[in-house]
Formats: sequence, C-alpha cells, structure tokens
Amino acid sequence: MRVENDEEAFRSTRQGNAEWLRGARVVGVLGLFYRPEGRMGEPEAVEFLLSDRQSLLLTCASDWTLHVGPGTWPRLPEWCVPAGQWEFAALPHLPEPPDGGWTVTRTEELRDERGEVHQAVIRCEGGSFVVIGGDTVAMRDTRGHRGAVATPRDHQPPCGAVSV
Repeated sequence: MRVENDEEAFRSTRQGNAEWLRGARVVGVLGLFYRPEGRMGEPEAVEFLLSDRQSLLLTCASDWTLHVGPGTWPRLPEWCVPAGQWEFAALPHLPEPPDGGWTVTRTEELRDERGEVHQAVIRCEGGSFVVIGGDTVAMRDTRGHRGAVATPRDHQPPCGAVSV
C-alpha cells in the first residue's frame, strides 16, 4: 500500500477504480463461517491474507452492501460473538496461491445508486477475485489452479452462494 498508516488506507474514501491495494501480495483467502451452520453454510465474510502480515476483511451489512476494511487475522473480528461458534476455513475449490502469492494489479468497487459498495473486484495477475455482498458473502474466482488464467463463469451465483 502507498500510505504511511495502513489503517487510514482502508478507512479512506475509495473510488470504483481505486489503487488502494495495488502491489500487495495475496498469500491466502479464507472464509469466516458461523460454525453452528456447519461447513455447508456460506461465509459471513472473506479475509484476504497479505504477505506483509496484514489482512483485508470483506463483510456483508444488513442492507446487503459490502463493507471493505482491515482484517484481524489471525484473531476473529469483534463482532464474532460468541467467539467459540465462529471459525476461519478454506473456501472450497479455491486454488492454492503460487509461491509468494498473487500480486494485486488493481482493485475496483462497484456501487449502487446510493453510492454504497455492493461488489469488490481484486484483480491479480492471471485472474480476479469478485466478492459480492448479500445475505452472506458470494465470491467468484476467475483463475485456474496455481494462478493460471481461467475462463470466467457464465453465470452469477445466487445471492449468498459461493462459487469459486
């Protein structure tokens, strides 16, 4: 990131073609699950682990918008109450990052008519991660295994579905 204080980088106003994550290296992507629903439930949030020991957390708001902010990895966010019923877990069918991770080349936020973020796109070499707000977080990945370019899916997952 290109600012002194990383907290401010996430708090600052971001535009649809923001450069706020450019150059960061994504070394892992985890879902944050409410465990009583089991692993079959959809993630309530997605956390991108960065090579500099920071993380980026994307969560749904009650109005189905998407909140983008600093993560707390390896700690759970404060809103995970009771903490014993929440866990980070790998997202099914998501490829392993290449050695050193994926380098972010660009980020985009798609906003609704009120200016609220409803979708974030994290573009990396070889593909993109698309995170969509809803009742739960939906995520698409447009890359093949080990970071290779993949054909984008022809359909949008239904609200709350995770399609990677």
